[in-house]
Formats: sequence, C-alpha cells, structure tokens
Amino acid sequence: MMLSWQSCRISYKLNGAALDYTIYHTIHVSEFPIRAALVYPPLQQTFENELLDYITRNTRLRTVDGTADLQMEGEITGYNLTPQAVTEDAYASKTRLTISVRVKYIDNKQEGKDVDQTFSAYRDFDSSQMLTDVQDELCSQISKELVDLIYNATLGNW
Repeated sequence: MMLSWQSCRISYKLNGAALDYTIYHTIHVSEFPIRAALVYPPLQQTFENELLDYITRNTRLRTVDGTADLQMEGEITGYNLTPQAVTEDAYASKTRLTISVRVKYIDNKQEGKDVDQTFSAYRDFDSSQMLTDVQDELCSQISKELVDLIYNATLGNW
C-alpha cells in the first residue's frame, strides 16, 4: 500500500501549457499581414513580436522557419473605431478601438487539434484624445490580450 501511494503524483502547469514536450519540439509562426480596411502599419510588428515573445516565455518550443510540429498563421482582419457612450448632446464621450485577428493553428502531430478562429479585443479611450496620441499604447494592450486569448485556445488547450 505504501508503494502505490508513493507512485501517485500530482502535476500542475502554472503557465497553462498543455503540451507534451516528448511529442512537440518546434513551432513555426508565420507573418500576420494586415487585411483590415483601416491600416495602422506598426500593428503587425507589435502583434507578431508579442506573440513570439509569449510563446518563448511560456513554452519550451523552438521557433523555426519551415516545417514544424506546430504551425500558427493568420491575418489581422479588423482595426475599427466605433463611438461609445453617447452623451445627451449626441456626441460620443468614448471611442472604442477593436482589433480582430484570424488565427489558423495546425497540429502536424495529432489529428483534431487544429484551430481556425477569429479573436477580437478592444480598448475604449476618451473622445477628447486624438487616436494618434493613444494608438501605440492601445495597440500594445490589445495585442497582449489577443495573444493571451490565442495562446489559451491553441497551445494552452483550454
């Protein structure tokens, strides 16, 4: 009885990664071009860097060019501004910046684990501010949230 008790073990994964590193060693992350009607060129680099950094920090996968155990590709499909919180004089007191990213995640080792999904996140800012003044910070915040959502739906396997 003592032997069976000692052979049991509980395993926790604090970063949410649900990867078996005996099977998965590499990942290829393609560029995410902007296909939205409204284009903010620095967004592509901001998003891609955040995604690659997050994968590097939270997994033991090696990023490679070309064939890999896992592949992630997609495009930035939306970059939209919409008025929010309309006041009594019919002016918007807040503006919402929404960014959408379509991700295609391919598991080359196991069937049925592929994901093809669009993720969206947004931030509101005061309409008295110019978009050009807050755009970089908002894109950074939204990119971090998007990467977290994408990671949980793919590599985190939530």
